[in-house]
Amino acid sequence: MLHYAIVFLVIALIAGVLGFGGIAGTAVGIAKILFFVFLILFVVSLIFGRRKL
Repeated sequence: MLHYAIVFLVIALIAGVLGFGGIAGTAVGIAKILFFVFLILFVVSLIFGRRKL
């Protein structure tokens, strides 16, 4: 999931350089959402992932 966030961020940077503001804004929004979902899942997996029995 982090990979997709980075891909959308690169797409946003390229679109921004080329002058496509709408596409860049959308790609940045998607990248932010995917990054925060990744962070939430990462923290949850750290908390609940290692249970010692």
